[in-house]
Amino acid sequence: MSAQAKPDVKRITPPQVRARKGGEPLVCLTAYDAPTAALLDPHCDLLLVGDSVGMVVHGLPNTLPVTLDMMILHGQAVMRGSHRALVAVDMPFSTYERSREQAFDNAARILRETGCQAVKVESGVYIAETIRFMAERAIPVIGHVGLRPQAALADGGFKAKGRDAASRAKVIEEAVAADEAGAFAIVIEGVAEDLAAEITARVKAPTIGIGASAACDGQILVTPDMLGLFDWTPRFVKRYADLKGQFEDGVKAYAADVRARAFPGPDQVYKPKSG
Repeated sequence: MSAQAKPDVKRITPPQVRARKGGEPLVCLTAYDAPTAALLDPHCDLLLVGDSVGMVVHGLPNTLPVTLDMMILHGQAVMRGSHRALVAVDMPFSTYERSREQAFDNAARILRETGCQAVKVESGVYIAETIRFMAERAIPVIGHVGLRPQAALADGGFKAKGRDAASRAKVIEEAVAADEAGAFAIVIEGVAEDLAAEITARVKAPTIGIGASAACDGQILVTPDMLGLFDWTPRFVKRYADLKGQFEDGVKAYAADVRARAFPGPDQVYKPKSG
């Protein structure tokens, strides 16, 4: 089915995601383009247009250079390719931290120009009032606690969180603050299993784990990582395919056929019209 020919199916909504708390686990993956979104959509409850697009698609060293325009462009593509899953778009670094008003204006632009159902923000405690401000103005927000990629420079790299008493308390505080502010779901990244379980038990919103164990209410992975597109992936990723190997094998076979003049063959060329 093409991206344009969508069946009449209603999308999953933020209230439906929130209602999954403690129930059937939420299946979530990242998506950045229409063809991939179309393949993921039948199997996923939520597709996240993550700012990880900067690294896995654009080859950037981290997520900090990602712009609002980039997120909107990829969000539009994912919306065209999907029809069932809730689509959430990351708010990139520097688009929501300065003020509640800045965050609302940029979030409203994302929703308006992509048609997506929600935005996601990395949730330090200082962002709680911003989440509340947006949620009270009809913008569905997903929080993100634990390892926060946009804070990687300040943290000295991508490091697991909550591994001592002080940082553990901080992650819990961030999650509770996002929950009380009105986030309808919370991503927990890079924390120990017992901490993820404690947060999941304490907050009303469903938790979505990435490197946070099966104790969460759902799971998300970066799709190219999960499909084996790269040589290296984080330790919490399980590879469900070897896309890189298949990709390389296909290109190698194509190159060999071209050099041997075996492609294009009789089945790939146009014939003169008879008569």
